[in-house]
Amino acid sequence: MGIRLPSLVQIKQLVKLQSLLSRNQADVPKGHLAVYIGDVEKRRYVVPISYLNHPSFRSLLCQAEEEFGFNHPMGGLTIPCNEDAFVDLTSQLHAS
Repeated sequence: MGIRLPSLVQIKQLVKLQSLLSRNQADVPKGHLAVYIGDVEKRRYVVPISYLNHPSFRSLLCQAEEEFGFNHPMGGLTIPCNEDAFVDLTSQLHAS
């Protein structure tokens, strides 16, 4: 009976996973969330969580729920929306 150490492959996978998780967290400031926008090519935006309370943003979330459910292929919140429309909406929310 002895102590079983993880293999080198398992250690490399763990380090890679930790690196990805810490990088993604560092990219999103506290009080914000990352969303992926676009019909075909997805582009990443970081928005304040206060936008979640706005009715217009909530309608986008309902569209995302209808299309993807809770399985988001990009690993984050994916919203099936025209990028220009999203930028217009977030500009209006930022101005108010």
